[in-house]
Amino acid sequence: MTPTREEFLFLSGPEKALFYLLIFGAIAFAAYQVLGRSKLWRTGKPLGELREGWRYWLPTKEAAARWMRNVGAYVLAQKKVRSSRPRSGAPMHLLIFYGFLSLLLATTLLAIDSYSPVKFHRGNYYLAYEFTFDILGLLFVAGIAWAIGRRVLASRQPKSPISQAPADMGALVLLLSLGLTGYVLEAARMSANPKPWDNSAPIGKAISDLIGPMGPDAYRAVWWVHALLVAGFIAVLPRMRLRHILLAIASTAGKPEQPMGRLAPISMEEVEQTEKIGVSHAQDYSRWHLMSLDACMECGRCTEVCPAHKAGKTLNPKRVVQDIRGALDSGQAVAEAISEEALWACTTCNACVEACPVLIRHVDLIVDARRNLVAEGRLSGSGATMLRQVGSTSNAWGASASEREKWMDGLEVPLARDGQPFEYLFWVGCAGATDPAAMRTTKAVAQLLMKAGVSFACLGREEACTGDPARRIGDEFLFQEKAAGNISAFEKYGVRKVLTACPHCFNTFKNEYGEFGADLQVFHHSQILQELVEGGKLLPAQTTEGGLTFHDPCYLARVNQESAAPRRLLPMVTEPASHGAKTLCCGAGGGRMWMDESPDQRPAAVRAQELLDTGAKTVALGCPFCRIMLDAGVKQITDEEIRLVDLAELLQESNTPTSG
Repeated sequence: MTPTREEFLFLSGPEKALFYLLIFGAIAFAAYQVLGRSKLWRTGKPLGELREGWRYWLPTKEAAARWMRNVGAYVLAQKKVRSSRPRSGAPMHLLIFYGFLSLLLATTLLAIDSYSPVKFHRGNYYLAYEFTFDILGLLFVAGIAWAIGRRVLASRQPKSPISQAPADMGALVLLLSLGLTGYVLEAARMSANPKPWDNSAPIGKAISDLIGPMGPDAYRAVWWVHALLVAGFIAVLPRMRLRHILLAIASTAGKPEQPMGRLAPISMEEVEQTEKIGVSHAQDYSRWHLMSLDACMECGRCTEVCPAHKAGKTLNPKRVVQDIRGALDSGQAVAEAISEEALWACTTCNACVEACPVLIRHVDLIVDARRNLVAEGRLSGSGATMLRQVGSTSNAWGASASEREKWMDGLEVPLARDGQPFEYLFWVGCAGATDPAAMRTTKAVAQLLMKAGVSFACLGREEACTGDPARRIGDEFLFQEKAAGNISAFEKYGVRKVLTACPHCFNTFKNEYGEFGADLQVFHHSQILQELVEGGKLLPAQTTEGGLTFHDPCYLARVNQESAAPRRLLPMVTEPASHGAKTLCCGAGGGRMWMDESPDQRPAAVRAQELLDTGAKTVALGCPFCRIMLDAGVKQITDEEIRLVDLAELLQESNTPTSG
C-alpha cells in the first residue's frame, strides 16, 4: 500500500456539493466586504500618477519588483515584528504568523494535488508532509493560546494598552478552534480509517489513541464542525482585526517609496484644485493611506513607543489610526475625531512609524491634519509665535540675521561671501547661532575643522532657517519659502556638500530639499569628525570621569539610521534602555520645542530618567534641540551635577593643548 489519504472520506456527493457552496459563498461574501471598503479607499487622492483604463490594474515592472521585495521583507520575513521588543508580544506574533503560514502552505499543496493533473500527495512525500505540518501546526496553536492568556492577564491591568474588545477575544477563540479542531479532525480520520503510516503525524496519532475507535458518522460530524469554522473564518475575516492578514500584504507591498524623514509637499496647483490646504476629512488622504488604516492590527506597538503617550499626553497613535478610520466611515472632520490637543502633542519623532509592522505612516496622517489647522488659523500661542518669527526673521527664536555671526567672535571663520573656494558648507542652524549651549558646539565644530585642515565656509548672516519646524508644525508654504531662499544661496556659492551639527537640518537637507531642486551631499558633524579621527587628523575623545552615556537624536538614529558614527567618536559608553533606532524622543521635534507644555507631561523628563538610570555622570549629545530639552528634564528630576555635552565638545577637549 502507498502512503496517502482519501479526500472527503465517508462524505456523499451532495455533502461535497454543499461544502463547495459553503466555501465559495464565504469567499464571495468576504470579497464583497473588501470591495465595499475599497470604494471608501478610492475616495482618497491617488498616490502618484494613475494610468488609464485596464492598465490601472497592472503594475510596472519596477513596481512589481518593489512590491515583491516589500512583501518578502515585511510580510514573509516579518522584519518589523522581529525587531520589536519582546514585551510587545513579538515572539507570540511570530508563532501565530509562521504557524498560520505553514497551515496555509499545507492547504495550498493539498489543493494543487487535488485540482491539478499533477498528483504527488503520496509515498515518502506524503509521510514528510504529514510529519512537517503536524509539528508546525503546534506553532499556531501555541501562539494563539499565548495571545488569549496575554489578553486575559491584561484585563486585570486597568492601564494595559492591549485591547479588551469582545470581538478581538472572539477572533482569537475562533482561530484557536480552527487549530484544535484541525488536530481533532486528523485524529478522527485515523480512528475511523486507521492506516499503518498514521505515526507519521505524531500529534494526530496521540489524540487518536486518546479518543479510541470512531465510526463514519462521528467522523463526518467532526469534519463538518471544522468546515463550518473554516467558512465562518473566511466570511468574518474582513470585519474583524483579522483583516490585517490580507490587507497588511497590500499595505506593505504598495508603501510609498519615501524616506521616513520626508513629508510630501503641497503645490499651489493642488490648493487651487481642492480649495484647501492639508487634510480636513479622511478623503483628503491618499488611497494608500486610507487602505493602511484598515491594515492596522491594533497591536499597540506604536502607542507603546510614543514619547508623548509615555509622558501622559492625550496622543495615542493607535487611537489616531482608529479615529481616522472611523472618520472615513462617518464623514466626521479628522481634527474632531482625533482632537486638536492630540494632534499638537506629536513630536514627529517617527517612533510609531518605525515600530509599525504594517508600515502605517502616522506622522504623515498627523502633519497633514496639522496643515489644515494652521491654514484655518487654529494654531495659537507659542507655536504661532515661532511661525511668525521664522517668517519675519528667518530664525525660529526670532533673532535677527546680524546675530547669526555672534558665535564667530574671536575666531577666524571663513565666510562664503569672502569669495574663497571651499569644499563643505558648515550649516550652523538657528539653535547653533542663538542658544548659548548650542553656540559652544558650533565653535567646537569650527575649531576642529580648522585644526584638521578641512576646507569649509559658513553663510553667516545669509543663512536662514531651513523651515523644518514650520513644515512639521504644519505651515508647508513657509517651509517652501525658506527652502527656496536657502537653495538660492547654495546655487550662488556652488554648494554641493553640507555638514551640520543639527539632525533636524541634516534631515531636511538630505531628504526634503531635493524635491525643490537642491543637489547636496549632507553630513552630520559626527560623520565628518569620525572620518577625521580615523584618518589621524584629530585625536579621539578621552574617557570621562563618572561614566558616559549617549543620547541618540531621533532625526539622526531612527529617521536617518545613523547611530554608529557618534559611538565611534566616544570612549566606553553605557547604553540607556532605549538607544539606536529605538531611541526615546526628547520631545523637541514637530515644533514642540516652541510650544508650552505642563512640567508633568514632558517627554524630556521620561528620557532624562532613562539616561540617569545608566549611572553615568556625563551625557553625550549630537543635537542642539535634545540638549535644550534634556537640560530641563535632568534638572526637573535631580539636583545632582550631570554634564550634558556635545560630541564635538568632548572631541575638542582632547584636541586642545594644555599648558604645563
